[in-house]
Amino acid sequence: MIVQLESITEHIKQLELKLLQIDLKADPALIDDLLSDEFEEISGSGQVNSRNNVVYWLRNKDNHIQWLLIDFRIKVLTDDLVMAIYTAQKLSDPDSTSKGSMRTSIWKCQEGNWRMLFHQASKIS
Repeated sequence: MIVQLESITEHIKQLELKLLQIDLKADPALIDDLLSDEFEEISGSGQVNSRNNVVYWLRNKDNHIQWLLIDFRIKVLTDDLVMAIYTAQKLSDPDSTSKGSMRTSIWKCQEGNWRMLFHQASKIS
C-alpha cells in the first residue's frame, strides 16, 4: 500500500504542475482531462470561482512562470478520492514578493483518470 500511495502522490503532484505550467491554449482538451465538470475553487482572496472562471484563468495565465510545490502530500479520503496539500511558490517571477500559498485540492478518479473536483489557495503573508 505504501508503494501505491507514493505512486499516486507523485502522479497527483505532476497533474497539479500540469495545470500550473502547461500552455492549455495549445492543448485545450487537457483541461477536460484534469478538471471535473463539477469543479469549483476558492481563491486566495476568498472568492468562489466557477469552473468556467478557472478555465479562463488557466488559458490566459503566464506559462513562463515555473512553480515549486513544497511539502506535497496526499490524504486518501476514499478508494477514488484523495486530497492534496502543499505550498506553492513561484520560481521564475522576478516581480513577485509573495511567499507563496498553501493549497488544497480534492482529486477524484473518474473512468480511470484523476480529475480535480475542488481547489483552495490561501496566501501566506
